[in-house]
Amino acid sequence: MQFSELGLSPRTLEAVTAAGYTTPTPIQAEAIPPALQRRDVMGLAQTGSGKTAAFVLPMLSLLEKGRARARMPRTLILEPTRELADQVREAFETLGKLHNLSVALLIGGVAFEPQALKIDRGADVVIATPGRLLDHFERGKLLLNGIDMLVIDEADRMLDMGFIPDIERICKLLPFTRQTMFFSATMPPEIQRLTTAFLHNPVRVEVSRPSSTAETITQMLVKVPHEQKGKREALRQLLKTQTNVKNGIIFANRKTTVALLEKSLAVHGFNVGALHGDMDQSARLKTLAGFRNNEITFLIASDVAARGLDIPEVSHVFNFDVPTHAEDYVHRIGRTGRAGREGAAFTLVTKEEAKYWKGIEQLIKKEVPYFELSAEAEAAIETRGAEPDRPRRDGGRGDREGRGGNRRGRERDHRPREVKDHGERASMEPAVRVERPAVEAEATAPAPRAERPARTERPERAPRPERAERPERSERAERTERPARAPAAAQQPRQDKAPREREQRADRGRTDRHPQRDVSDAPDHHSFTEHNMPAFLTRSVKAE
Repeated sequence: MQFSELGLSPRTLEAVTAAGYTTPTPIQAEAIPPALQRRDVMGLAQTGSGKTAAFVLPMLSLLEKGRARARMPRTLILEPTRELADQVREAFETLGKLHNLSVALLIGGVAFEPQALKIDRGADVVIATPGRLLDHFERGKLLLNGIDMLVIDEADRMLDMGFIPDIERICKLLPFTRQTMFFSATMPPEIQRLTTAFLHNPVRVEVSRPSSTAETITQMLVKVPHEQKGKREALRQLLKTQTNVKNGIIFANRKTTVALLEKSLAVHGFNVGALHGDMDQSARLKTLAGFRNNEITFLIASDVAARGLDIPEVSHVFNFDVPTHAEDYVHRIGRTGRAGREGAAFTLVTKEEAKYWKGIEQLIKKEVPYFELSAEAEAAIETRGAEPDRPRRDGGRGDREGRGGNRRGRERDHRPREVKDHGERASMEPAVRVERPAVEAEATAPAPRAERPARTERPERAPRPERAERPERSERAERTERPARAPAAAQQPRQDKAPREREQRADRGRTDRHPQRDVSDAPDHHSFTEHNMPAFLTRSVKAE
């Protein structure tokens, strides 16, 4: 079957031919015709089977009619990771060169305002992660009542990352008459419930059995010791045996393990780069660009990069840790063997991780053989694993002893300390009493005390004379009654006994800035007498 038989528009077929595609993949051949008929589609296919073009191509044909309006996009594509959202944008740029469509990328880790300006101008297609899309909607920068087509990609990864509540909220904000396309590599029960709630009579496109791996991928197991040093040495020995590695991805379960592996492999001369969720968007894009351009041979990544890395020519995948979720294994090894190419996947397994591997074999329904390393490699792994770990150093000024040293968090050394011999040593045994010779004892014995004279008895005291009896008191004379007080009206007015005290209290309230003058000899200001009469008043008046 050719692309021309799928019902795509002439402009879209021209763009497909210019991109170098000739034959559609099975998922593309079965999903594009019902999508062009505006029916809901539920696609189940392996990772790397061409699901992106299965919804991009019909979307380009349907968007040729109509135009975008400010803050009201026409189509919406939801992706779980920033990398996958950016790769879908690149697919629109490659396949939509002749359509002149406006595409807005709404992802975290970049500035908010440029994205809002692009929406204000009008976007035909919005490619977003759920969190950033809801941020724009809650700020009033985006209206979702004009969406005609909704695409939910990597739905099982949305479930693992906890985006299902956001997906349900977004679906309730969209028009009921929209077209929905749903793609996933696995089908857990929660995803089945989501499809039943938001898809209306969908066309089920199942290219391969869910949770299956591609037949073009060679899968192998490698037994490794539990010690981290021995496990890292086993990874290095395994990388040396693979001489046909073009580029490979090394997956780890934790971000700290990613950083440790990057440092360890770089010290031993491997060309490596790291990719995990704590990196900012610019650093992640720079690392991915270097890996695509073959500037980085081995990319060490966490599961955040397991979904969304669309690099066709990845030749090898190495699982340093067995994934705890069996579905993650399908997505990890799906980074290689894409579009019919051959690939190899190696998984390092310890005794503690054997239970997780049993769950993976039950999911993929396939028994994976073991890869045997050489005897020299096994000896190197055993020697490296037997080495003791270096004592951990917290680093910084806090480890210095002395002034300013921060000894908090240090463990006390319980080892027995050496006791220096200074010539004298205290004994914990009970002391033994040694008897001295008689001569020495007599010489050192104290002189006997002289006998005290006998005490003479004191004479008895004479008896005290008896006290004479006191004479009896004479009876008191009867009290005479006091005369009754005169009535209040007859009493004389009480004379103020303390005029001086009132004057003193009044003087306390005055300030000390103007000391009071002595007015003891001042004339009385109430009336004049012959003693204080002014001189001009005592003059005689001459008769006229």
